[in-house]
Amino acid sequence: LDRVLNRLREEQVAAGKGEQFDLLKTCLLGERSSVPYLELAGQLRMTEGNVKVTVHRLRQRYRELLRAEIAETVVSPADVDEELRQLFAALS
Repeated sequence: LDRVLNRLREEQVAAGKGEQFDLLKTCLLGERSSVPYLELAGQLRMTEGNVKVTVHRLRQRYRELLRAEIAETVVSPADVDEELRQLFAALS
């Protein structure tokens, strides 16, 4: 999970969005309630709607990177979904 988060951060930094990522990464980790979207929007000089869309896209990319990372650890691509289920069960 750390590798996936670091990879996503590297992508965002390369796109010139490192500061934005650092503020929004808590939204990826299920800690969003600690800072409301409206407050994040003010810090980023964005609208609340833009923050929500950006977080949605970051989550989507995080899922893609996570699937790719897991695909490298299993024998068959068909095993990715089961491995994801087991990972999330272990984390919950």
